[in-house]
Formats: sequence, C-alpha cells, structure tokens
Amino acid sequence: MENLNFYILTGGPGSGKSTVLNLLSNMGYLTVEETGRNIIRKQIKSQGDAVPWKNASRYTRLMFLHAIIDFEEFTHVQKTCFFDRGILDILGYCRLVNIPITAILKKTVHKYRYNPKVFLFPPWEEIYTNDTERKQDFKEAECTYHVLKNVYEEFGYQTVIVPRLTPINRAQWIIENLNK
Repeated sequence: MENLNFYILTGGPGSGKSTVLNLLSNMGYLTVEETGRNIIRKQIKSQGDAVPWKNASRYTRLMFLHAIIDFEEFTHVQKTCFFDRGILDILGYCRLVNIPITAILKKTVHKYRYNPKVFLFPPWEEIYTNDTERKQDFKEAECTYHVLKNVYEEFGYQTVIVPRLTPINRAQWIIENLNK
C-alpha cells in the first residue's frame, strides 16, 4: 500500500517539525500529528506507564498501532498530506533504545509506503527545549536524527535536509521542494 501524496516530516525531538506541521495545516494542507506525543499526553492523564521513561516497549506498541491507523484513515486522500513522523520512525526508535524489532514491524514498513521524499529536520540546539512530554537531552536528539536518517535511507527513501530557517520559511521551503 503506497500513497505518494503522503510526505513525512521527521528528525530528532525538538527540531521544529511540529511547529512547521502546524503552519502547513494553517496554509490549508492536510496534516497528521505525531502519535508519540498524543500517547504520552493520554498516558500522563490516565497515569499509565506506556511512556518512554517507564515502559518503552508498551509505548512503542501503541505508537505502531496508531501509526497504522493514521495511514489507513488517510489512505483515500488524493492530495498532499504531511505526517509528523511515519511508521519507519518506530523502527528507528526501536534501534535507538534497543527494543527488538518484530517481524510484523519489518513487514509493515514494507507494506505501508509514503512518498519516497522524506523531509528530515536536523538537530538545532538553539530551538531545542524540554517539556512534560519531551524528556530527552539534546545529545539523544542528535542520535535520533542520525538513526532516522539511516533507517529511512536503508528502506529506500530519499532524505531531504530541511534548512534552519524561520518556521514559516521552512514550511514554504518544503512546499517549494515537493516536486524537485
């Protein structure tokens, strides 16, 4: 199952993806929020343990299920749609935190394919911040970036580095580079 209208925005935490995704949404594009942060919010609210700092394996399973649902919910879309992370980000996360990669995850990343062009946000210390849902330090954000770059390229995607610009200029740059 492939949808060439689905574009991934990925990179380490705190690199500006969500801000740009919100701007793309405000510009009229379809967008899909990152599943990880939504899971963390719900788990904190319900006092659950499926958060990266308590039960990373359970957190990963929930991200996996939600990422498939997000893809399936929008599979009919015939216009540009931006995703804040994709299914391959989960495989990258597994590698980053040493969680075994299941056969079903490997099969799924081959089954659900996005546009081959992936917009990769590099680590940017000047804008990096922590919050109640983001507890990683900047070093881990850098490691995440490198793991994701390698994973996407390993699975045949072309990673396009998003330059360090103002958020609105980043959004415009992405739009300009969709078909280049």
